[in-house]
Amino acid sequence: MRRHPPALGRRVLWSIGAIIVLVLGLTGTAQAATSLPCDIYGAAGTPCVAAHSTVRALSGGYSGPLYHLTRASDHATHDVGVLSAGGYANAADHDAFCNGTTCAITKIYDQTSRHNDLTPSPAGTAGTGADYPADASEIAVTAGGHKVYGVWISPQHGYRHAVGSGVAQNGQPEGMYMVASGTHVGSACCFDYGNAEAVPADTGNGHMDAVSIATTCYFAPCTGSGPWVEADLENGMFQGANGSNTANLGNNSTYVTALLKNNGQTTYALKGGNAQSGGLTTWWNGALPNRGGYIPMHQEGSIILGTGGDNSNWNMGTFFEGVMTSGYPTDAADNAVQANIVSVGYSGQTNVPNGPQGTIVGPGGKCADVIGDDTGVNGAGVVLWDCQSYAEDQHWEHFADNSVRTLGRCLDVTGNGTANGAQVQLWDCNGGGAQVWQQQADGSLRNPQSGRCLDSPSGATANGTRLQIYDCNGSAAQKFTVNGGGAIVGPGGKCADVLGDDTGVNGTAINLWDCQSYAVDQHWVHLAGGALRTLGRCLDVTGNGTANGTQVQLWDCNGGGAQVWQQQADGSLRNPQSGRCLDSPSGATANGTRLQIYDCNGSAAQRFALS
Repeated sequence: MRRHPPALGRRVLWSIGAIIVLVLGLTGTAQAATSLPCDIYGAAGTPCVAAHSTVRALSGGYSGPLYHLTRASDHATHDVGVLSAGGYANAADHDAFCNGTTCAITKIYDQTSRHNDLTPSPAGTAGTGADYPADASEIAVTAGGHKVYGVWISPQHGYRHAVGSGVAQNGQPEGMYMVASGTHVGSACCFDYGNAEAVPADTGNGHMDAVSIATTCYFAPCTGSGPWVEADLENGMFQGANGSNTANLGNNSTYVTALLKNNGQTTYALKGGNAQSGGLTTWWNGALPNRGGYIPMHQEGSIILGTGGDNSNWNMGTFFEGVMTSGYPTDAADNAVQANIVSVGYSGQTNVPNGPQGTIVGPGGKCADVIGDDTGVNGAGVVLWDCQSYAEDQHWEHFADNSVRTLGRCLDVTGNGTANGAQVQLWDCNGGGAQVWQQQADGSLRNPQSGRCLDSPSGATANGTRLQIYDCNGSAAQKFTVNGGGAIVGPGGKCADVLGDDTGVNGTAINLWDCQSYAVDQHWVHLAGGALRTLGRCLDVTGNGTANGTQVQLWDCNGGGAQVWQQQADGSLRNPQSGRCLDSPSGATANGTRLQIYDCNGSAAQRFALS
């Protein structure tokens, strides 16, 4: 459910002290061993005291772990590192560990020698509970030509390190930047990265020094609608000057470099830039606010990501990398760092979760949603709510066992109930009958154990309507379209897969491959007319063929007979136009086996289970 408190008066900004920096020229996408952000700042006399990224190493010699995963299915843990020293994250290792379940990022390692690692934030005086770790596979992008994952921050998610080693305190100079989304943003408090109080409490003006990107116009007037790169100095989101700064025009590119530096005594600077191209724009470079408490600064040296200093955690954002320095970086060093960031070649959307999950759209066009913002503890109610593309708890995945999952848990009938009116909830996946949901031809979702269907009481469509099970009746109150799709599990337990990684142009071959829960091209939606769709196209018999051995492919959905597939009682998928069944030649189960149609014979070679 999306109920966000209004933005509060608790904001963080960074102080940046004067320093001398060495300009390093950077070209192309290659990264020399001495040209990464912490190398640049270190050579300029303002070394990194914290460096965090799930995407890449931030110094040329770094070869350690980037982040720590915890798996939902068995609570096992795993570190994801870089492909090579100074390189990019090993997303294949991430995917292999999280295959078939979901993972959370439970630690983001500090790449400096100071071990200022970030873990989920404890509860603070803002009145919210402890934070949840981010879903590890929610936002995949490309950097350096490699698939990598960012940190998708939703409300009630965020990270902290209490009183970091070497982090500025009591008016010491510092600098910081983060690369974040300029499109996955909000106006609530606070999507920050930087220096915060020793404990999660507002201890007064000037006790924070963090960079923020948000649509918060805290000190009017503001120019445009943002988002703006701002300084959260506690009790104010400063766009420059004394708070209001109409010269700050904001940065709304897909990827934004947001930079703050503060000398702790007299001066601070704010800069923003497109992290995919070009240089930095200086939005402010001048005196600290004279509102009381900011001259000098009173930083306390903790590090936060995705929250405010008192754990105000109602905002959202996407984080890719960031560092904090000791000392006030030079403009030349800032420019060199921006050039390095641009050389990474970040690409891909940053505002929409792009895993294989889809939605469950019900009565009134509302979406099945979990009460609470993207948290999903056991027993959380499942309700209808306005569909929101950024809402992680509205993205459901239909698994091969006919479970429907979000936030690492399953759609479940409360108390294993079977009676009319039994409400549904989120619960740990356990394979029980209360968690089995079968899409019916009339658009309903049937729970076989109870024999009843997912239902909105009396057909209600208001936000917050709690869902239940009820006698299947074909009414509009029971129309729930699962758009996320599920696996087609064939011979050898392999999945029907589109050749190539999640691309799927017309004519792309369909083959068997190891089942991978993160593979979008293995998630098929069974449409009402019998078509099977993934990547926006349909499973199709090549050339409209009907003969034995005709191979199948992906093709634009057209409603033709070559795209109709009917599940048979023996587990086969029959194409009525040809009268033949989907088949693995000679029952082969090797990865890459090209699928075809063949006379229906009930053999194991033709068992393809739809979820």
